Amino acid sequence: MIKSKNKFISSLSVLAFALSLTACGGGGGETTTTGGGDTGGETSTSSISVPFDSTVNLTGAGATFPAALFQNWFVSLNREVPKLQVNYQSVGSGAGIEQFIQQNVDFGASDVAMKDEDIAKVDRGVLLLPVTAGGIVFAYNLPGVDKLQLSRETYVDMALGKITRWNDPKIVADNPDVTLPDRNITFVHRSDGSGTTGFLTKHLSAISDEWKEKVGEGTTVQWGRSGGTFLGSKGNEGVTATIQQTEGAIGYIEYGYAVNNNIPKASLQNKSGAFVYPEDATTSATLAAVELPENLRAFITDPEGEDSYPIVTYSWILAYEKYDDPNKAIAMEAMIQYALTEGQEVAIGLGYIKLPQNVREQVAEVADRITPDFTINVN
Repeated sequence: MIKSKNKFISSLSVLAFALSLTACGGGGGETTTTGGGDTGGETSTSSISVPFDSTVNLTGAGATFPAALFQNWFVSLNREVPKLQVNYQSVGSGAGIEQFIQQNVDFGASDVAMKDEDIAKVDRGVLLLPVTAGGIVFAYNLPGVDKLQLSRETYVDMALGKITRWNDPKIVADNPDVTLPDRNITFVHRSDGSGTTGFLTKHLSAISDEWKEKVGEGTTVQWGRSGGTFLGSKGNEGVTATIQQTEGAIGYIEYGYAVNNNIPKASLQNKSGAFVYPEDATTSATLAAVELPENLRAFITDPEGEDSYPIVTYSWILAYEKYDDPNKAIAMEAMIQYALTEGQEVAIGLGYIKLPQNVREQVAEVADRITPDFTINVN
């Protein structure tokens, strides 16, 4: 129970959702589809009852990776609960974590879970809640080339700047039936602190000793260690736009941005040696093979399975365990509950992966630890 100064307010389990988490996976309960205007689904049969006497505003900042999904969620949630408004700024995972640590926001978001040393800086307690997942793809702009395969060695060498021409022998060997132009490769990367960069470089470090030694992993890294042409852009939005505007470009973006902007995506070689095209089935196959630990931090750096797409990551909401305002504590739980139930139904259509039922239940259990604390003094 969440106790306010004047009354008891119930937590996740008593937010009056007609759709409970146990019902989501066919556990004998009621099923719903999201009723937001942009989803195309039937009118939702769920309802959210929250004891707000006035408008409650939540502010968040962080990853650009889930921004399109968050926008859908928060607009739809506001339609159901007009007194709950959520404002999210997609500033990148690095900036989001920093604002969260400084307690300038009510929640953060990151594609790389916070490190223990950063969590220790937050005296209100930290909950890392994976609410969605998606693939990171190599999108490209190469007129006349509709299909492209990249082996593990090839895409590492492109990221290092060792491969600088599209007709390099390694790319040609990966694509024997494709006519590749003799033109310069422009590699487009994130210029801001990015969870997308953080996870991609985790993957590259896991599959390449050379990458691990020369570059390593992080939300920002030094690109072009071995030469080549590199361009930095801010956010998934910026990288997407730069690729679209630059013939001969290739860069890494979240799967949904590639789908929504109709940008060609390369098939990547996975650990089993198979070339796998990024799509709903292959990214979901990767996620299904991973078991989340108790702290909900799991990185899928080099997945097993012949059908698994090799670069798939969770994306986390960073919540405080304690809030000084009981209404904000309730609002945070309502937001997360919506994300784990109705919100999952629109994920696939926007290019994200629908979380498995067991993962949603595990996240909801952790989120139930959100409580108000009237001793908090937030500057």
